[in-house]
Amino acid sequence: MKFTWFHLMPWPNLAEDFRHEHRSVWVDLPNSVFDPARGHEVYNEYLDQLEYAEQLGFDGIGCNEHHSNGYGLMPSPNLIAATLTRRTSKAAIVVLGNSIALYNPPIRVAEEFAMLDCMSGGRLVAGFPVGTSMDTNYAYGTVPALTREKYAEAHELIIKAWTEREPFAFNGRYTKLRYVNCWPRPVQSPRPPVFIPGGGSVETYDFCLENDYNYSYLSYTGYLRAKLLMDGYWERVSERNKDDSPYRAGFAQVICVGETDEEAERLYAEHVSYFYNRCLHIYPGFADAPGYRTVKTIKAGALSQMTRTASEAIGYMSWKELVDDRYIIAGSPETVRQQMEELIKTLRVGHIFCLMQIGNMPAEKVKHSSRLFAEKVMPHLKNIWGEDSHDDRFWIHPLEERAVPAPIPVAATAARPAMVAE
Repeated sequence: MKFTWFHLMPWPNLAEDFRHEHRSVWVDLPNSVFDPARGHEVYNEYLDQLEYAEQLGFDGIGCNEHHSNGYGLMPSPNLIAATLTRRTSKAAIVVLGNSIALYNPPIRVAEEFAMLDCMSGGRLVAGFPVGTSMDTNYAYGTVPALTREKYAEAHELIIKAWTEREPFAFNGRYTKLRYVNCWPRPVQSPRPPVFIPGGGSVETYDFCLENDYNYSYLSYTGYLRAKLLMDGYWERVSERNKDDSPYRAGFAQVICVGETDEEAERLYAEHVSYFYNRCLHIYPGFADAPGYRTVKTIKAGALSQMTRTASEAIGYMSWKELVDDRYIIAGSPETVRQQMEELIKTLRVGHIFCLMQIGNMPAEKVKHSSRLFAEKVMPHLKNIWGEDSHDDRFWIHPLEERAVPAPIPVAATAARPAMVAE
């Protein structure tokens, strides 16, 4: 098993009456709600948590891309990833990912991901999401019905840019370049491992299988509701005569670990409520722009999680309901271990994206939950698919010898004034 400590970087200061005062956390939430000085603190606190996750032994540390929202403060995940390359040395840098249909030209993604792979010494996992309707269609203005076509063309350009060793011309419908010449190129050959975040589009199954990419189902409704979609994925794997390596698939799960079930509720209930009640408060009209989902996906019934009914229902669920219905996995290490084992076997996944900073959860609670998971849960799950279970196609191949950042001179450290409140 591979465990990635994944950060959404939510804004932790949404008011208690947020749902009543604003129709959505995404797209049209006024940026007057954001306080830049508080943002300075939050970004540094969140980076500390990602670095701490590597110290605990998580296999990967992850970030992603979203725009115009208070749900995730990462319009540029590559900036977050770049900072992590210097202060970490072992964990994979999992970027889930760059919404490649939004880049003009998409060669920018090939270049920046190649930089990150070089900077980290071959530790990049490259994510290529289509992107939510909120990001791609409303915040960035792409035509919904053309988004996937632009995505496919961008993907073709990026992969060719990584693998060709001579300049070439690219004559696409949306991108026309006389010279494509990716400098630098990635450390990992022929490319970094590619993960495709999915949320219900069935065409993504075939895309992942054709290219041997990991299919990563990102959901906040838990593994019981994910089973139908993941069963469909594994059926498609069989139909295409592909091997059923569990490392072909990943799943995101909200996890809260306490010393006991009672402590978990006492420590984390308010922060889980904040996340489901405020961070997932999305105007349903933004979740599915007409044309965003294909006819095939609509016929399959794989619609957005953020319908009006679902959004309102999730926002008012109690801790007990969220735990009992497996929206979240929470409790003592033993409770969490049992439910994680059930999740892994039910969905047949080799990668878990652990969501452990929830909503407005303060740093000490994040560390407490993460440490308990790393020390008392993760070791019992690592070999669930067998001690020798591993699949090189779906993980990083770092350099054996990697550069180490030079220490900051003591004199320079002493001369630098400490931050003080004015």
